[in-house]
Amino acid sequence: MNRYVVLGAGRQGTAAAYDLAVHGGAASVLLADADAVRAREAAARVNRLASRDVARGVALDAGDPVAVRGLLEGQDAALSALPYRFNVEVTRAAIAGRCHLADLGGNTGVVRTQHAMHREAEAAGVTVVPDCGLAPGLGNTLAVHALGQQDRTYRLRVRCGGLPERPVGPLGYKLVFSPEGLTNEYTGPAQVLRGARRVEVEALTEPEELVFEEPVGRCEAFITSGGLSTLPWTLEGRLAELDYKTVRYPGHLEKLRLLAELGLLETRPVALRSASVAPRELLHALLEERLRYPEVTDRVVLRVVAEGERSGRPHRLELEVHEVHDPITGFTAMERTTAFPAAIVVAQCAAGELAPGARPLEVAVPPGPFVERLESRGIQVRRRDV
Repeated sequence: MNRYVVLGAGRQGTAAAYDLAVHGGAASVLLADADAVRAREAAARVNRLASRDVARGVALDAGDPVAVRGLLEGQDAALSALPYRFNVEVTRAAIAGRCHLADLGGNTGVVRTQHAMHREAEAAGVTVVPDCGLAPGLGNTLAVHALGQQDRTYRLRVRCGGLPERPVGPLGYKLVFSPEGLTNEYTGPAQVLRGARRVEVEALTEPEELVFEEPVGRCEAFITSGGLSTLPWTLEGRLAELDYKTVRYPGHLEKLRLLAELGLLETRPVALRSASVAPRELLHALLEERLRYPEVTDRVVLRVVAEGERSGRPHRLELEVHEVHDPITGFTAMERTTAFPAAIVVAQCAAGELAPGARPLEVAVPPGPFVERLESRGIQVRRRDV
């Protein structure tokens, strides 16, 4: 029986705590949040769904490294479901407190700083695995899984999107995670492989059309930043092409480009009479208010395509995940495909299945056992060989 900590009692933290309680062999799950009421409510929900008193909500200032270390000491493994800006200090606290750690990633620079702590983590016997959500996360693991099915791979493409069950509102989209995370994907350069070398490509470029089985149907995909995280570094020189694109219903990209051209994705404050406002912060507030649509359920599509050779012949492998809202638990498709993969890695850490040290997800986690555990949660990975 394992003692777990989940830092952050929001959407993903609550879903991960539930998964650890039901599938992770949990003796206890501490849900820690700056909002003590939210932490207690999340713990009560987990206990209700798990049909046992396993979770407890506690208050925590995640910006206080002493408090974080004190909470982690004596625990087996933790998940950081906090905004990525906290994860470097949380990693230091986990190593000092000798508690295994996984997180949801969100910023490749932050993740690479965590990986630089590899020797300290290894010496402490602590496993640290960032980027364990959906993308980066599940997409990386399925990409490595696909590579293992071919003798040689030339091209690897990852396409992923959290979508409303049908196009809604001005963007044909509903907010399924934080607006900060959304705009972070829509700005800056993305790392990809072209000609087996790592290059940068700007977000909101290189649109393409995709077709999924109904009811999803026709979609568009385009370059966004951060979806592969460290995978281009890991695979550089091993295959000719690698890229990641976000999937949306048709027309979304055109509207996003308009917002970008108007400056609403910029972070530089603009003077307005007696105040100064960053356009992106204003956009975050508007997205939070206007794109909720609580009556509309969500779905997640993830497609990984590997083109290469197997047994001396050309081979194309497609791996797909199609996930929808779970009416029994109330967890959304985005929560299930983000939090559950992270919880699987946390449980693997606690069980001693992953080597100590701070490593990229695609290096640290064997894909075969991971996919088996994912499918035991009812999240199926469909396979098509051509």
